[in-house]
Amino acid sequence: MKNKPFFVGYLPVPKALRMFLWVISATLVVGAGAAGYAIGTTQDDPGTGAFRFDYGRQTVTGVIELTPLPLLHVTQGNDRIPAGRTLMMTAGGKMGVLGRAAPLEGQLATASGVLLEQGDLDMLQLRGGRNGLKAAEGTVETPAPVPLGRWKLAGEICDGKCLAGAMRPGRGLAHKACANLCLIGGIPPVFVSSQPVQGEEFLMVVGPDGTEMPQAAYNRVGQYISVEADIARHGDLLVMAIDPATMEVLD
Repeated sequence: MKNKPFFVGYLPVPKALRMFLWVISATLVVGAGAAGYAIGTTQDDPGTGAFRFDYGRQTVTGVIELTPLPLLHVTQGNDRIPAGRTLMMTAGGKMGVLGRAAPLEGQLATASGVLLEQGDLDMLQLRGGRNGLKAAEGTVETPAPVPLGRWKLAGEICDGKCLAGAMRPGRGLAHKACANLCLIGGIPPVFVSSQPVQGEEFLMVVGPDGTEMPQAAYNRVGQYISVEADIARHGDLLVMAIDPATMEVLD
């Protein structure tokens, strides 16, 4: 079989096999690229959400409200975050800021950090320590919530930080588990509504009568559901107090 080409790793590739290897290599490269593209087209559009490091560090002053998770109603803003804006807040990683904000409830505070932005959804990731959130001089009344009645909505409960742009959206068990870890850590849950509510598609989620999101809702995170909720406007942010007994999976 001296005339039959045979590949040996430490010897030059036989001429008769070179074309075959080029064809196989090109097929694998093109096939891998096509498979990656096909998988990518099945995923949700990640949108424009992102950490806005290009904006630089943002420092604003406002009054703290607990819903029970903390909100900052901005009273002294800047070019990026105007006065009158209501911000949800988070810490680094999968942690919320309730422990830092609770002692400042109803008081003016200065918050500093990086803005996450996804359409009309804003969230401020605070710096660590007192540089991230500290008491400010002066007194301002917390804006009174404006009730908007009871609504039945369809959509998905997500963790607000990843939704705002910290990570790309996903599907399935891994998406659900990641979101629940963030929510357990105290990051505000956000409902993405399939139909706008007074022009807003992102609503912060709380439990009945202003309690924390009920445990039953964690089982429905990352799923397309319908749910009834009492909705109120807190500053320029909509907050929905969901009724867990009305949740139904739609897909």
